Amino acid sequence: MIEVKNLHKSFGDVKAVKGVTFTARDGEITGLLGPNGAGKTTTLRMLYSLLPPDQGEIRIDGLDPTRSAMEIKRTLGVVPDSRGLYSRLTARENITYYGELHGMSKKAIQQRIDHLTETLDMGDFIDRRTEGFSQGQRVKVAIARAMVHEPQTILMDEPSNGLDVMTTRALRHYIRSLRDEGHSVVLSTHIMQEVAALCDRIVIIAKGEVAADGTAAQLLERSGSDSLEDAFVKLIGSEEGLLA
Repeated sequence: MIEVKNLHKSFGDVKAVKGVTFTARDGEITGLLGPNGAGKTTTLRMLYSLLPPDQGEIRIDGLDPTRSAMEIKRTLGVVPDSRGLYSRLTARENITYYGELHGMSKKAIQQRIDHLTETLDMGDFIDRRTEGFSQGQRVKVAIARAMVHEPQTILMDEPSNGLDVMTTRALRHYIRSLRDEGHSVVLSTHIMQEVAALCDRIVIIAKGEVAADGTAAQLLERSGSDSLEDAFVKLIGSEEGLLA
């Protein structure tokens, strides 16, 4: 579970995040929806302790990232926007390395890799170097690496960017399975279809602020709209919100 209260972050004169507050519960997929530059990635980076907040409070499974950075890393699984794979290592070696960083035994790492290879259908490339991987293969390895230590809370920054239809469908199935297992999943995206297909709760962020927070039905009712896209545009008050 994630609790965020009055989160602020500036870069010089640019106020990237201005008072963001929301809760992401266990057993739910929470979508951070907003246009590019809205502050979604900055918010996620503060959650996984890559950036310190200027102001506000964060609790992840009861821990404060500003005081318990190492403990946070054990309870979190993070799929960043950059993916960040080591191109000279195989997919298996990338995942193994992260398992070792979490202090897992070789046996436990191997068991998790076997499970994730089957679950994410990585058998054809698990022992290939990641250099030259397709976007879909890179995302699968990034997810397996994030999940190797079986974290309770998972943060994903636009995981379906650049994926084909079949890979996107498989990814959505896996994300739903995490929700069904009781994990808290936070999904940052600017793709409306992704939100409609996956999210139990939606936090709309615009210009660094929360414009709306609720279920899809609640956002439709609040905006008086028949579609999430129309609701999004009304709630952020800008035609720039028309998303892919």
